[in-house]
This record gives sequence, structure tokens and C-alpha cells, in this order.
Amino acid sequence: MIKPGDPLPEREHICDNVQLFLYDAAIWNAHRIHFDLPYATDVEGYPGLVVAGPLMGDWLTQTVLEWLDEGGKLVSFEYSNRGAAYTGDELTSGGKVLSVDPQTGEVELELYIKNAADQVITPGKATVRFPVA
Repeated sequence: MIKPGDPLPEREHICDNVQLFLYDAAIWNAHRIHFDLPYATDVEGYPGLVVAGPLMGDWLTQTVLEWLDEGGKLVSFEYSNRGAAYTGDELTSGGKVLSVDPQTGEVELELYIKNAADQVITPGKATVRFPVA
């Protein structure tokens, strides 16, 4: 029985240069802050290569889909990148159940990606729907 406050399983993420490069190539993101370290640090002033925001959004989507397994359906999803992450950073995705509507089978979820300092850098929300018996 799903109830408000139930946690979603957390998942650890450490993006390396290869994963970042391949991901950005797949989505045709050619911004140099994601693959050119001297440009990212010397020109843009970042401390390293910047993890792509859409990758963090995909990690949140995976968090929901793995929790759902085959039992439900993702109905809506949103997220916002509020802080940067860099290759090598230890990040954690997870979330919790906010509300459950037993009549519709809809469950509202709060999602997050946290950095090693336990700061939420990518908050999100999702609505999922389970079959109603």
C-alpha cells in the first residue's frame, strides 16, 4: 500500500567525461562547457565540466520508472536545474510520495537530485497512475 511520505529508492550518480560526452552527443548538445575543460574553466569560470541539465532530468525520470516497475504509468513530469554539477561529483537522486488518490490511482511524487553537501540542485515533481481495482 503506497502512502504519503513513502520514499522512492535513492540512486547514486557520478558522471564522468565519457558519459557526459556521449550523452551530449546523443542529444546534439554542442555547448563547450560539457566537453572542453580549458574552455569550461578558463573562459566560463566553472570548476570543471558541467553535467548537462537534461541528463539530470533523465536520472529523475529513471528514478520514477524504476520505482513504478511495470505497475504504473508516468503521467506528468517536471524538473528545474537550480544548481550546477560537475564531472566527478557524487549526486543522489530520489524522492517521496506526496499524495495518493485511491479513486483515480494517481500518486504525486516529489523528486530531487542532491549533491554531496545534501543540497537539492535539481528538484522535480511527477504524477503517476496505477490501475484501480
